[in-house]
Amino acid sequence: MTPLTEHRLVSGPVVYGFLRLVRVSGARHEALVASLAEYCRSHELELSGVFTDREASTGPDSVAFTGLLDVLALPDVYGVLAPAASHLGPKATAAERGRRIEAAGSRLLLVRRSRPACSPTAPSTTARHHSTGTTRLLDAES
Repeated sequence: MTPLTEHRLVSGPVVYGFLRLVRVSGARHEALVASLAEYCRSHELELSGVFTDREASTGPDSVAFTGLLDVLALPDVYGVLAPAASHLGPKATAAERGRRIEAAGSRLLLVRRSRPACSPTAPSTTARHHSTGTTRLLDAES
């Protein structure tokens, strides 16, 4: 008897993680890597590596990000997984890095998207804004 398809090992879409961890403990780094790996495992994604930016630079270029862009040129890479947009850097840097990821033909997957600030008088139902290249995966702490 042949096992069901769900019981066979198959490779999921290949993703690479990206973390920006300036002045963060090793334990925090390990916990974030483990949470990315667990999410990928449970959602049938293949986490092929994690690039960690430990520089407090304000520009989009860093050794870790350049390495990430290099692997995005490999065949069959689906995207980049980060806990939140803040892991790409300050807002301007994150926006530029997001553009570069998408220009490389990859998707930017965010575990947690930042929430816009709402005024206290705003109605409880607000319009939803969808980004063309960023996918929200789940709400989790980063």
